[in-house]
Amino acid sequence: MKRITASILVIASGLILTTSCDKKLEGGMGELSLEVLMSNETRAAMSESETLASAKVKSYKADFSGLIREYVKSEMPASLYLPADSYRVDVEAGELSKENPAKASWDQASWKGSSNVNITASTTSSVSVTAKICNAISRINFDPSIAAAFENDYVCTVGLSKDNPSEQLGYTSSKNGAEGYFIADGFEPSLWWTFTGTLKKNGESFTRSGEIPAVEGGKRYTLGFKYTDTEGLLNFSVLVDDSVNTKYDNITFIATTTGLAEMSRYDIWAGHFDVSADVDEAEYDAARTYIEYRAANTGSWIRVPADRESEGSFRKSITGLTPDTEYEYRLIVTSSESGEEEIIDATSTVRTEKAYMIPNPSFETTSNTESSKYKSLYDPSSSDASLQTKWWDSGNSGSTLVGSSAVICYPDTQNKMDGNQSMCLQSRYVVIKFAAGNLFSGHFGELQGTTGGTVYFGRPFTGRPTGIRFWAKYAGGKVNRTGDAPSSLIKNGDYDRAEIKVILGTWDYKKYGGDADSPVLVNTTDKSTFVDYPNDPATIGYAQKILMSDASNSNNVWQQITLPIDYKTTTKYPTHIIVSCAASMFGDYFTGYDDSHLWVDGFELLYE
Repeated sequence: MKRITASILVIASGLILTTSCDKKLEGGMGELSLEVLMSNETRAAMSESETLASAKVKSYKADFSGLIREYVKSEMPASLYLPADSYRVDVEAGELSKENPAKASWDQASWKGSSNVNITASTTSSVSVTAKICNAISRINFDPSIAAAFENDYVCTVGLSKDNPSEQLGYTSSKNGAEGYFIADGFEPSLWWTFTGTLKKNGESFTRSGEIPAVEGGKRYTLGFKYTDTEGLLNFSVLVDDSVNTKYDNITFIATTTGLAEMSRYDIWAGHFDVSADVDEAEYDAARTYIEYRAANTGSWIRVPADRESEGSFRKSITGLTPDTEYEYRLIVTSSESGEEEIIDATSTVRTEKAYMIPNPSFETTSNTESSKYKSLYDPSSSDASLQTKWWDSGNSGSTLVGSSAVICYPDTQNKMDGNQSMCLQSRYVVIKFAAGNLFSGHFGELQGTTGGTVYFGRPFTGRPTGIRFWAKYAGGKVNRTGDAPSSLIKNGDYDRAEIKVILGTWDYKKYGGDADSPVLVNTTDKSTFVDYPNDPATIGYAQKILMSDASNSNNVWQQITLPIDYKTTTKYPTHIIVSCAASMFGDYFTGYDDSHLWVDGFELLYE
């Protein structure tokens, strides 16, 4: 920073100057000594002394009641005085200080600064005003690929206006890396840019434009233009760097060329992947555009027509694939002129995701590891590592404290659809409280006196299934136990209902109160811990099935149910999965029919 010091003394209008310095400090007057400090951040056309000489110095009452005096620094009197009071002193220098400043300039920056000062009677008060660069500064960097791809006529115009040339600067190759200065005033001004050029390869004109919104004085905005023509994609990448808060605003322009688009990892699932392609419809027949695929290093290609989403843009979901398998795919186009087919670019490869499954899906493995009163759905002595630790749990450890007759989840070898047994979930009235038959991924916590309990929901899971399939049978009745469920949901005399749901999400146990393996803690005595999964911000995918127990009793037979998982977002991966089954849907509110039975069997996650 360059320091240029001048003693600038300011006096209010209407005061009479005398020749006696001592007299001038009488009657409540004070002397103001002003030091001007100019930052030397950016080169300018005028020298520092010229810039300071032409600077404007303005003094205001600190209460903003109005301008006291305005001077050009070189024309200021040698000695000035102000009545004792509080003031604000503003300095403007450079282009901004001119009578008609240019809004856009290659070589002249502007500075601005302000400071407050208190004038004390009969003394000299000093104030320093640091004037800093106040322009929005532009810099254009052309990568060598621009000159290689475009004729010499390419230019990028940058300005505060899209239409007024006096507020614009034109960056040609000779201005590569140069800085331009803009006096950006008004509310949240923008810098508008337009790149135009002629492509060498075909002589076509190319124009793209954009906006850098809400630019600020004292910040530098650098736009880096790069031309790439790889894998059939023609694009510019534009980097916006405001040099204070580094910001990357990556803008990609897709031209109508022909080739496969780069695939995002989120486009790849266990049973399918999505292919995007750009096709020049002036050269190729849109109706005869295909994607061919096959398992890597195998025989014949499988051909499917690509779906046209918009002009030049095609997409196809390749389905029916095997999880964790490498596939090859390629783009086939047909010449509109000759009718001949053409393979565009080299063959691309992709590996489908793994298909993670639910442990013990048909409940064939059980043990009395935890209690002789009920069966746990794991066995430490199993030869299968996935069955040696708990994945499924129920509320049995809480309900059976009064005896084995209060079990609410148990194997049923008589009612089954997949294997030797199913799980029966039975709602019961246990001593003084209604307990819904339940089964879930996670683990039971502990009883909360005689009024409820805690449950930890969820198990680690990173797959993206598209659905879930299972067997279910339900026999319920009319609600005869009402706890604290809102009457708008269910009331005494209504038919009970069962619920099976699966939720994929990214729950943080530190926020949801659980533990690392089972992050969601629900305390049935505290409704604030109940989670509205369909609307919860951590939920990624959700599926639900409600079984009614109405007069027709239509659900009192085994039925295989397939539920698609509805994904709220496809650009995230889950960290946990919750599978929850309840014989009485509102059991958390201690409401339901105390002899409802829900049988479940054969859970299978689908990857389609």
